[in-house]
Amino acid sequence: MKKIITASTNENIIKAVKDATSKYESFFNGASFSDTEDAITYIQYELPEIKVIDFTSEPPINAQKILEAINKDSWLHYGGVIAVCKDKTQQKKLEDLKDGNILSILKVSEFEDNFGRLLRILKNNQQFLYTRGLQDMIGGEEQGSFECENDPVDIRFYTNFLVTYLYNTNRISDEDRVNLQMTLMELLMNAVEHGNLNISYKEKNEWLMNGGDIITLIKERAQKPEYRGRRVHISYFIKHNASAFRIRDEGEGFDWKEAMEKSGGTETNGRGILLSSQCVQKISYNEKGNQVTFSIKNKVNSVNTVPQIMKDFDIIDYKNKDIIFRQDELSNDLFFIVSGKFAVYTNQKLSTTLTPNDIFIGEMAFLLNGRRTATVVAVGDCKLIKVPKPTFLKLIRENPHYGIFLSKMLAQRLVLQTNTSYIMQQQLEVMTGQDNVS
Repeated sequence: MKKIITASTNENIIKAVKDATSKYESFFNGASFSDTEDAITYIQYELPEIKVIDFTSEPPINAQKILEAINKDSWLHYGGVIAVCKDKTQQKKLEDLKDGNILSILKVSEFEDNFGRLLRILKNNQQFLYTRGLQDMIGGEEQGSFECENDPVDIRFYTNFLVTYLYNTNRISDEDRVNLQMTLMELLMNAVEHGNLNISYKEKNEWLMNGGDIITLIKERAQKPEYRGRRVHISYFIKHNASAFRIRDEGEGFDWKEAMEKSGGTETNGRGILLSSQCVQKISYNEKGNQVTFSIKNKVNSVNTVPQIMKDFDIIDYKNKDIIFRQDELSNDLFFIVSGKFAVYTNQKLSTTLTPNDIFIGEMAFLLNGRRTATVVAVGDCKLIKVPKPTFLKLIRENPHYGIFLSKMLAQRLVLQTNTSYIMQQQLEVMTGQDNVS
C-alpha cells in the first residue's frame, strides 16, 4: 500500500485527497498535517510515495520548508510531490524551480477537479513509479505504454513519470534529465496542439498575441466533437544501455521535413523540433508525420546521488577485481555505493551483483554485528564511501529516519530477491518440462 501525505490547512484540499483515496483504499493510505514540523517528521519516518504540499496555506504550514527538507535529503526522493498553488504567478515560480521531485503543479480549483484522476493514473502505473527495475536486474527490459487525453496536466504528469523514473534508477544524469524533460514536453504538446487538435502555428501565435493563453485554446478546441475522442499514445522501451520513446497522435500529420527546413531561419515554426533533435539521439518521424521516435543513452552503473550526511566522508576508488571484503571476515563497516558494479560471491559461487541502485554493501554484518556473509569484488572501476558502524549509528541517533530508511530498503531488496527467485524457478520448471517432453 502506498502512502500519501497532505500538508495543508485548506479543508477543501484535505477533503479532495480523502475523497479520492477512499475510492482506492486498497492501494493508498492517506494522512494529513496542518503543522510543518509534523509533516516533515512524517515524511522522514514513513517515506510516503506521494506528498501533496499546499503552497497556498498560511502558517503553521510552511510549504517551502517542507520542499527544502525533501530536497536536502536524497533518501526522501521517492515517488513525488504534487504542489498546490494560488495563481498563475505562483505556478510560474514553482515551475521555474525546475524541481525534479515535483510531479505536477495545480491551482486549487484544478487540484479539486483533477486529483481523483491523477490518483487513478498513479494506481494504474504504480509499478512504474515505485519499483527500481526488477526486469533490469534479471537481464530483461522494461516496456509499456500510456494513453492520455489532450490535457496539458496529463502531459506534464506522464512526462515526469518517465523522467523521474529514469533519473531515480540512475539511468540518466542531471543534464540528461533536463534534456529529456524538455524533449518530451515539446513533442507531446506538439502532438496535442498541432496533431490531435489541428491548431496551426499561425492560429496559435495570433491567439497568444491577442492576450490568450494556450491552455484555454487547448481546452476549447478539445471540446469540439471532431477532436474530442482523439488520444496521444506514449510508448517506452527501457533497455540496459539505452531507452527509446515513441509518441503518436491521431491527427492528420504534418510536413515535418518542411518544418525542419524552416527551423534554421527566422520563423518560429519547427524550432521545437530542432531543439528536441539536439537534445536526444536518433529522432525520426513516420512519413505521415503523426508519430515521432527518439532514444537516449543510459548511464550504466552511474554515479549515485550522495546524501548530505555522507558529504564529509572520503570516496574510495577500486579497480577491477579489487576485493572489498571477504566472506567470514570479521568487520561490520557499511559501504555506500557511489558508482560501479560489484560481484557478490557466496561459498565461491556468484550469487548476485550490486549497483548504485542497491545503495549499500555490507548491511547484513552491519546489522547483525557478525562476520561477512559473502565476498564482494569490484567489476571494473568503482567508487564507494566506507562508513564505520559507530559513525553511522551516531548519524542514526541524530537522524532517526535513516534507520527507518535502511530497514525499508532491506525489506524491498528481500522482496525483489524473492520475486527474482520465483521467476527463475518458473523458468527452470518450464525448461525442465521441455526436456522431459523431448
